[in-house]
Amino acid sequence: MPRHIGTRCIAAAALLYVAITGAEAAPTRVSLAAEPYPPFAAKDAEGQWVGFEVDLAKAVCKAAKLDCEIVQTAWDGIIPALNSNKIDVIWASMGITPERSQQIAFTIPYYTTPAHFVGAKGDSFDFSPGGLKGKTVGVQTSTVYADYIARAYPEASVKTYSTQDAANADLVAGRLDLGLADSIALADFLKGKDGECCEVKNVPKDPIFEAGIAGGLRKGDIDLKARLDAGITAVYKSGEFDKLAKRYFSFDIGTPPKN
Repeated sequence: MPRHIGTRCIAAAALLYVAITGAEAAPTRVSLAAEPYPPFAAKDAEGQWVGFEVDLAKAVCKAAKLDCEIVQTAWDGIIPALNSNKIDVIWASMGITPERSQQIAFTIPYYTTPAHFVGAKGDSFDFSPGGLKGKTVGVQTSTVYADYIARAYPEASVKTYSTQDAANADLVAGRLDLGLADSIALADFLKGKDGECCEVKNVPKDPIFEAGIAGGLRKGDIDLKARLDAGITAVYKSGEFDKLAKRYFSFDIGTPPKN
């Protein structure tokens, strides 16, 4: 075989290898929700994503030896985006629920916090069954909080919002009697000037809030789930989780992996 032909064959084989393996080498697209959700994820003054979940995602990917790319997807379309291969992982404070588990798989939980009802100072409420009749409760759409209020208090009037900030704004303006959300997400609001109007009214107890927050995956991505589970476990075992959490929280939000 002439030398130049052999060289061309080698070059062609190399190009073919790159073409075949290029898709495998693509970064794992880890998606936050596009809507800000401080202190978990929000954009800074330079337009960069910052927050606890951003830092945790990077730490887990490093521990799992994954090349991850942080992307964003509108919250109400994030599961369809995953199942249509537009993203690879949902990493957006998504609670594990039976309904979601029918559509997607989950990593092991990486944090958990209680839910809080908040309302105007001085107002009182009856949280027994049927007690919120005539009350308007604001929740972020497509969340465990929306699912819970619809099931536990069907007599209440529920108003849904695309962002928690919008729900908080309506609570401040008096257009809502109560808001229901994650206790950490509400903590910053209550500590701020806008939140001076309001206080925690009730801490609901329900299994829907106890399953934990986890990464969402396509059901067929078994290897990716195993690597992320191992990454989450490694971040806990190394103490990195506690180190990251203490940057943002003065209380424990951990969900240590079970043996």
